[in-house]
Amino acid sequence: MNRYALAGRRAVVTGGAGGIGLACARRLMREGARVSLWDLERGALGVAAAELPGVHVHVVDVTDGAAVDDAMAAEAPDIVVHCAGILGPVASAVDHAPAAFRRVIDVNLTASFLVARAAAATMLRGPLETRAGRIVLMGSIQGKEGMPLAAAYSVAKAGVMALAKTMGKELATENITVNVVAPVAAETAMAKQITAERRADILARIPTGRFVELEEIASMVAWLCSPDASFSTGATFDLSGGRATY
Repeated sequence: MNRYALAGRRAVVTGGAGGIGLACARRLMREGARVSLWDLERGALGVAAAELPGVHVHVVDVTDGAAVDDAMAAEAPDIVVHCAGILGPVASAVDHAPAAFRRVIDVNLTASFLVARAAAATMLRGPLETRAGRIVLMGSIQGKEGMPLAAAYSVAKAGVMALAKTMGKELATENITVNVVAPVAAETAMAKQITAERRADILARIPTGRFVELEEIASMVAWLCSPDASFSTGATFDLSGGRATY
């Protein structure tokens, strides 16, 4: 396993009580970072805290801009990894209820903006010469290519990539990087919400013939949070097993 110089760094991981977020938290802690997990699931946060001695946990609604601003200012992190999200309806765009569409956009895209905005504002308060901010947003292969029966999710994740491109440019001279990791499906609670037929369809689209491992996502995230990735910003990093065509 690669080792990255994260000792003493302060990290916030949203959606950190399980799945990709928890895997990222584990890896960042192994690399020496002090980690705070944000999630809405108080019980799951308690389980995560028992597994990871020394981790801090906070119940934060990432769709609440004021709550995000307050929590981010209190944490003053060097690293923010935003993994919170929902799948939403598995249905054609014609059958998407507008309220359900808006909910997916709110949780997956608007919250990404709120978290990245608050993270950047907090990081900018520190002196430029010692600043090494890292913001990593969780995208998806579906945001790159679109996915039948997942209009809201695909649109939201495409927006996340555009957000990182924009903020990456805006912060390029501020020693703060903003990047996206775009994986295919992993074995998470979200993956368990789909039918066997939907799972087979998704798996058939991946040339390597398997879902991505949570640890593989966490490894990419750890690199993006490290000094080794200081020149990478505004980019989307593919973890698609060969599925992505750009």
